[in-house]
Amino acid sequence: MTLFRVEDWDDAYANGANIPGGDRWPDAWMKPAADFRASLGDRAELDISYGENGREKLDIFLPEGKPEGLFVFVHGGFWLRLDKSYWSHLAAGALERGWAVVMPSYPLCPEVRVGAISRSVARAVAFAAERIGGPIRLAGHSAGGQIVTRLLCGGTGLPDAVAGRIDRAMSISGVHDLRPMIRTAMNRSLHVDMDEAHAESPALLEPVVDAAVICWVGANERSEFVRQNALLANIWRGLGLATDAVEEPDRHHFDVIDGLAGADSPMATALLS
Repeated sequence: MTLFRVEDWDDAYANGANIPGGDRWPDAWMKPAADFRASLGDRAELDISYGENGREKLDIFLPEGKPEGLFVFVHGGFWLRLDKSYWSHLAAGALERGWAVVMPSYPLCPEVRVGAISRSVARAVAFAAERIGGPIRLAGHSAGGQIVTRLLCGGTGLPDAVAGRIDRAMSISGVHDLRPMIRTAMNRSLHVDMDEAHAESPALLEPVVDAAVICWVGANERSEFVRQNALLANIWRGLGLATDAVEEPDRHHFDVIDGLAGADSPMATALLS
């Protein structure tokens, strides 16, 4: 028998330092994202305000023809960094499948608490849902995975009528139990305490939206991300939801999201078919 205890929680959640060439990201996303926005012309509506905070802005990317529905992608960055501008090219797969794509930015810690971020994204989803009809699919990467699954648990201000349109969500490398964050150095900026961890961790909450939930992670990611991925699918399946946990071979924390850019990729097929 081999017992394992996490001794270094900062290393357990450190992605770039544990990926060969990991320092290329997030800058490696900036040019393809900018080029993609430019290629869409008037099918890209940029920097639309959805709230009062200066970071509460979203981009809308429209397919050719009437949208099949609304796909919202929520970025990661450990609730501390980045914005919508890094990820635009990931809309390509959904657009090719005929979905309208919305990508919001949101206020970051330490200006706000983690719980306020989910409430901000709920406003973004509600705003976009007024513009675009049909079913709603959600996906989020890393911290964004926590955010989109938190929206399924209620208490974020997401209107019932909007929540009722969500029929599928994908958490990509999501952090679904926030308690380990308390042990990391980044918590000096996150300020997560045990009360907030219990209130904002999807794995510790019951979903109120009956949506299928796919938890997707790269098989080469840090073991904590693989564990967190399986955790939510396991718990929520026990609460009656349709769930799946996928470990995509040969993918790490930064390239695991590439599948969203391809309409026929396994990831896009699972989320948008």
